[in-house]
Amino acid sequence: MNHNNKIHIRIGKSPDNDCIIEDPHVSRHHAILRSSPEGDYILEDLSSGNGTFVNGQQILRKKITSEDAITFGGKYTTSLSELLSAQKDNFSQEFETLKRVYEHYQAEKVKIQSSNQFKIRLLQSLPFALPGIVGISLSLFGVNKILYISLLITIIGPVIGIIMGARQAAKTPAQLQKLSDQFKIDYVCPECGAFLGEIPWQSLKNRKKCPNPVCKAKW
Repeated sequence: MNHNNKIHIRIGKSPDNDCIIEDPHVSRHHAILRSSPEGDYILEDLSSGNGTFVNGQQILRKKITSEDAITFGGKYTTSLSELLSAQKDNFSQEFETLKRVYEHYQAEKVKIQSSNQFKIRLLQSLPFALPGIVGISLSLFGVNKILYISLLITIIGPVIGIIMGARQAAKTPAQLQKLSDQFKIDYVCPECGAFLGEIPWQSLKNRKKCPNPVCKAKW
């Protein structure tokens, strides 16, 4: 939301406007509403195809008040208060910051899963190499009964590897849960605070508004 005193509301059919009017008679970038240094509101037509009207009279640039009837494209009629509410409900800047939140969450989730999978495979595979390593080491030092020792390690090694791999695998859900809990705190509507789920940021942007039906936030 724009918390500055200066009002600058872009009006039109295009999604990049502050006040989006989905009407076939309204141009993509139809008009703009600004506040003057004196505190007045100035409505300016942006060379729209079907014109901007105040109290039935077509205008190019005009000071407006709360009593005026404003019409865009000859069909869509609104008021100053409704246009100002579009500024109040616009959370485009806050919503943009959620893109980094979503991208960080996805990257960390992949990192946790791939890192733990590698460690699990390493822990489960390493014991199978121990008999050969121990056998070579013992033979160099002239230790007897190499065969029996190597056989014992061959039996015990994989068991130890499976146990260690299972313990490493058990860490993954906890790490993912911690990441998910923080994501649920950060990935929320900037107006109502509702968790936006794991809906991709771009999909939410295409919706142009909060999925919570009682929330009026737009972005």
